Amino acid sequence: MVNIMFSGNKSIFKGIVLATLSILKHYKNPLTIYLTTLDYTEIKPNFCCITPEQADFLDNLVKQTNAQSQVKLIDTTIMFKQLLYGKNHNNDYSPYTLIRLLIDKIDLPDKILYLDADIMACDDISLLYDIDISEYEFASALDYMGKFWIAKDYFNAGVTLFNCKLAIKNDLFEKCRYLVNTKWFKMPDQSALYRSKNSMLILDGRFNEQRMPKQNTVVKHFNKGIKWLPFFHIYNVKQWQFDKVHNKLKIFCFDDIFEQYTELLKDHKQLIENWTDNKLALLFIFYIDCT
Repeated sequence: MVNIMFSGNKSIFKGIVLATLSILKHYKNPLTIYLTTLDYTEIKPNFCCITPEQADFLDNLVKQTNAQSQVKLIDTTIMFKQLLYGKNHNNDYSPYTLIRLLIDKIDLPDKILYLDADIMACDDISLLYDIDISEYEFASALDYMGKFWIAKDYFNAGVTLFNCKLAIKNDLFEKCRYLVNTKWFKMPDQSALYRSKNSMLILDGRFNEQRMPKQNTVVKHFNKGIKWLPFFHIYNVKQWQFDKVHNKLKIFCFDDIFEQYTELLKDHKQLIENWTDNKLALLFIFYIDCT
């Protein structure tokens, strides 16, 4: 059994669906996905919880590959606002990344693989999940940009394998919450984990490839990157932006997954992409800007 944790809202659900499809392509054994979510519409109107209907859809999807697989929806709204009340809710990064700092307050297994919604599996996810971290609180790969600009051992927490039992024993998540409640960080969840850790295993980059996927890549992460030519700029292309994945990143290895996703949209577009609600949210924002 592989246990995976995603965090997000109903409008980012499309990323979770794509990530799950890519995992199911390479992994056929039982899988439990913990969908952690949060209502934070007071910050942005589209920061609404993943719905039970979306969770049921994903549950049916994983069961098509293995009947023993399951999806569990966990609404963290109350505990999030009680325990994470600090300075890092409305910066450049989604507050949903902070949900992983509540792992000690959620009913989860002793070992769980946290994945950002903007990842795609290129190989069997158990190659990552089965890594022995019994002596470590968690395992992550280095952050491609951070290892140059912040610290040589600065990691990217978008793909993190947690030894929940040891991390909770060492009060890792409580320490992290204290930091994000009292200090401002550019990348709050990641920096809090970096500063609070007692023990960490550095993973090979193939488990969180932040540039072009290679032959041995297990997880491709569509996070922010930099390009130097024709001029220096930061880009942020996500896997659901098919045209940009092709034209800007020149990545074509996920086209079969994109086709499978497009087929699902024929009957489930509103559920997966929250199409109607997104339109209403845009109209609402336009109205506010004009008044």
